[in-house]
Formats: sequence, structure tokens, C-alpha cells
Amino acid sequence: MKCKILLCCAAMCATPSVHAEGLQWTLDECLAYAIQHNITLRKSSLQQQQAAEELRGAKGALLPTLNAGTNHSLGYRPWQATSQYSVSNGYVNSKVDKGYYSGSYQVNVNWTVWNGGRNTNTVKLDRLAEEQAEMSVRQTANSIQERIAQLYVQVSYLTENVKVLEQSLQTSTKNVERGQQMVSVGKMSRADLSQLEAQQATDRYNLVEMQAQVSNYTLQLKQLLELTTEEFGVAVPTVSQTQVMAAIPALQSVYQAALDQRPEIAGAESAVKSAELNVKIARAGYMPNVSINAGAGTSTSSLSDNSWGLQMKNNFDLMGGISLQVPIFDAFQTRTAIRKAKLQQQQAQLDLQDKQKQLYATIEGFWLDATTNQAKYRAATVTVESEQLSYALLEQQFQLGLKNIIELLQGKDKLLAAQQNQLQSKYQTILSLQLLRFYESGQI
Repeated sequence: MKCKILLCCAAMCATPSVHAEGLQWTLDECLAYAIQHNITLRKSSLQQQQAAEELRGAKGALLPTLNAGTNHSLGYRPWQATSQYSVSNGYVNSKVDKGYYSGSYQVNVNWTVWNGGRNTNTVKLDRLAEEQAEMSVRQTANSIQERIAQLYVQVSYLTENVKVLEQSLQTSTKNVERGQQMVSVGKMSRADLSQLEAQQATDRYNLVEMQAQVSNYTLQLKQLLELTTEEFGVAVPTVSQTQVMAAIPALQSVYQAALDQRPEIAGAESAVKSAELNVKIARAGYMPNVSINAGAGTSTSSLSDNSWGLQMKNNFDLMGGISLQVPIFDAFQTRTAIRKAKLQQQQAQLDLQDKQKQLYATIEGFWLDATTNQAKYRAATVTVESEQLSYALLEQQFQLGLKNIIELLQGKDKLLAAQQNQLQSKYQTILSLQLLRFYESGQI
């Protein structure tokens, strides 16, 4: 039911925003569109529907079966000697019927009253299978949403990094222009100008490479959304320092909340219950089977002197009975089935423990990333301010001839590295915080 609600909400929210720059998609729009159109998720939904049909079939097995049938046949007796006599107009007529027709009509009811609880436990087992299928759909949806969030944040980070590199290229271009002027008046050598030009070329190369990375991750995001249109862009959100430095949820509280609402845990718990039911179903092999059957039928034949209606009446009969089958020796098949079911039960319990451990490790990883990157962002912010001031002073001193070209380029590299570190730590923190909230509440 939750999956159906999720799909309905996605259908209403799947219209992207159109901005002046072109077609730009927010994170919420990407998530809603993927929930509605992703092929993997749609295939998973079909498997859930198949599980629901299996459950209906298991419930139907609890009901009695009713069958109606009829059989008609023609016969031929080539050496038939017995004649049939009839009197007509004072004459005695005789004939020999070598060919004849017979028909039968019956209705049968059969109901398995008891088979060791196999049918009722099968219903419970299929109900759990349907729950597991639903959890699988939710797990697939969660995986897709998590991957979309990662790609979206990565594209946003790289897009801002492109802006930083564009500024760096602008600075390099201005340095080259200033260097050309200084060379023309004899205040700089051609060798120093060549270093400035080399720095400009390096910045241009880095910018092109970063733009290529933006295109690559955007393509991955489009493929996840099952989009074929070329007009697609990411609306880079405005991230404030308050958002980056928001309080990090407690590790244990996130883990406990995730245990209650994560579908992979619920699915593993259902698998344990299914394994317990499989043990009970296997033990039903030792139990007797009791069934009730009843039927009604009649027959007709062309060899009879009676009319068809009279034959249907005279030959009509009712029958009913009860059947009991007690297993005595089945060549250890039931014992083997029970042992195999118990092994599967142990396997399911270990799988549950493994998923709980994996869940804790995943959440702990996000928590550590958020804590570490917040500290990095705090330090990087101070470093960027310091490097910006330092580079501004270097430029002034370079113009006055107090600093050489090497010191200027080193200062520029330090500023660029500090800006990139700040961006990386900012978006890594945002991503980790989002994923922690996602594991805690199920909402990105």
C-alpha cells in the first residue's frame, strides 16, 4: 500500500521546473520522476503483483473443488445376435442394434479437510512472500533514491567547481594580460610570461575536464531517470553555511529508527518467519490427510427401451464419502524435508543479523563522513579566507616587484586548492546529512 501511495505521489510531482537557463530539475523532481519511470522499479512492482496472485491461489486451495463432467460414446457390436421385438399393426417386427450410444453425467465435490496444516501454513507463507515482495519494491525505490541523491549532489558540487575554475581561468587570463604589459615595458622577462601562459593553459584544461565530469555524471543521472531527451540540467541548490553546520543526528537514534522502517530489515524478518512456516509445512508430512468427497451422476444408453428422461431419472444416484490417509513410511522424505527447512531457518536468521550489521556499518559511515566533513568545512572556510587575503597581497606585491612569478603562482594554487576543499567538504557534508535523515525517516 505504501508503494502504491508513493507511485501516486510521484505521478503528481513528476513535472520538471523550467527556468530561464533551460530545463532544470530539482532533487525532488528527479526523485518523483524516477519512482514513476525507472524500469527496474517497475519490474519489481510486477513481481509484487505476482506474489499477490500466488496468495490468492493459496487461499483458494482452502476451498472445496466442484467439477461437472459428461461422457458420450458410440459402440458397435458386429456379431450381435439378440434381437429386439415390437408389434405394429398386428405384425411382429424384429431388429438387431449393432450400433449403440451411451452417455453419462456427473457432478463431483472434493474438499481437503485436514492435511497437517499444510494449506493454512501455505497461505501464511504466501502472505509473507507478498510482504517480502513489497519490501523488495521499497528497497529498490530506496536504492534508486539514494543513488539519485548521490549523483545530484555530485553534479551540484562539480557545477560549482566549474565556477571556481572559471574564476581561476579569469585570474590567469588577467595575469597573462598584465604580464604582457609588463614585458612590453621591460618589467618582466619572456620566461616569466611563459609561466603565466602555461598556468592559463593548465586552468583552461582543468576547466574543460571538470565540465566533462559534469556531463558524465549528468548522463548517469539521466540514465537512472530513464530520460532520452537532451534538454536536461540540474538546478543547483543554494546551500547556506547553516545547512552545512546543522546538527548531526545521533548515531544510535538513526540506527534504531532505521531498524523499524528500513525495508531490507523488514524483508529479512519476514524471511525468518517464512523459514519457520516452511518447517511446519515440512512436518505436515507426518500428519494424516482427511478429505471429503461427494458426487451425483446418471447415465443413458440407446440399448434401453426406456426413454431418455426416464433413464436419467432411474439411473440417477448420489454418493458421498470420507477419505483418510495415514503416512507410515515415506523413505525418509519428510525427515529430510524438515532438516533442510531447519537449515534454511538458520540461514534466514544469519541473513537478518548480517543485514542489521550492514545497516549499522552504512549509517556509521554516513555519520563519520558528516562529522569529518563538517570539521573539514570549518577549517577550509578559514583557509579560503586566509588564502584570498594572502593572494590579494601577493598580487599587489607582484605588481610592485616585491614578489616573483613563482610566489604568485604558488599563492594562486593554494587559493584554488582551498576553494575546492571547501566545496568538496560542503557537499559531502550535505550528502551525508541527507542520507542520515533518509535512513532515519525514509524521506530525502
